[in-house]
Amino acid sequence: MAEGQIYKIHSDFYYVDDGVKSHECKIREVLKKQREKILVGDFVEFNNGVIEALIPRKNFISRPSAANIDQIIIVSALKEPDLNLMQLNRYAALAKYHNIEAVLCFNKSDLKWDKHLKPEILAIYEPLGYKIVFTSATEHKGLKEFEKILKDKTSVLCGTSGAGKSSLINALNPNLNLRTKQVSEKIGRGTHTTRHCEIIKINENSRIVDTPGFSNVKFDFIMPQDVDLLFDEISQFSSSCKYSDCLHISEDGCCVLANLDKIDLSRYESYLAFVEEAREFKERVKYEGQKIEHAKKFVNNKQVAKISGKKRQSARNTLKQQLYKEIENDE
Repeated sequence: MAEGQIYKIHSDFYYVDDGVKSHECKIREVLKKQREKILVGDFVEFNNGVIEALIPRKNFISRPSAANIDQIIIVSALKEPDLNLMQLNRYAALAKYHNIEAVLCFNKSDLKWDKHLKPEILAIYEPLGYKIVFTSATEHKGLKEFEKILKDKTSVLCGTSGAGKSSLINALNPNLNLRTKQVSEKIGRGTHTTRHCEIIKINENSRIVDTPGFSNVKFDFIMPQDVDLLFDEISQFSSSCKYSDCLHISEDGCCVLANLDKIDLSRYESYLAFVEEAREFKERVKYEGQKIEHAKKFVNNKQVAKISGKKRQSARNTLKQQLYKEIENDE
């Protein structure tokens, strides 16, 4: 049995790198029955073009889907499209949720962007401990610093379409020649050029997970009272609130509201937006319910696929019919 890492998934094919060469593989049917979702970055056991088992991950991120990564680099355009701090904060909060270090990369510094943005960006994000780099893929500005951040790591690049993720990768290694596209003048934002997640070797020491751009990350998977944990500047005050379930909106005795002057307005507005999305999730769970039937179980310390209730009943009915036929034949 060989081991390797998934570096690309396309249709139903999984491309595995074993350190020597690439293998095109399919998934063993039992893994599908277990609903085991295999991600780019996963280490697997495979044999004769068939993935037999998933090796436990050290971490993963759900959107974009990738596993076993060292850091998330959030790429934002300073211009074309205009800088959107709400979207940036979405990605930063998502990285915090998955407990993965995030780096902020502000690209397209060659364009005519508002230079007052730089001190504003630094004032917001430097005190929070984020590494920050300003780059220009077209003029190769900031690329040496960017390369240092990537060194000896597997990094996920994420950000909205048109931020210049593929252009940055091409600037680092022109031989890759990834497809890029101009920002649409009509809609003012980028269009998707990367269609799937893929691990790309920039050089011998650095690897990047190139991902499709997207903008509809929603916090519809978390309870409202937990959103403050994704904002360090808010959570440092929230433990002193009068009520343990305080949402820091208008509650009496809220320590966050009492220290709102110490929290950047754009960050607090992002927090409020995410709380509202989490409230929608809470209502959905409350009225619809979320019963989850696990797809796996353990038998004699071995993990096996679990058959659903419907399938079990169907199997019983089939056995009964066969039994009745055998009785009739004996008679």
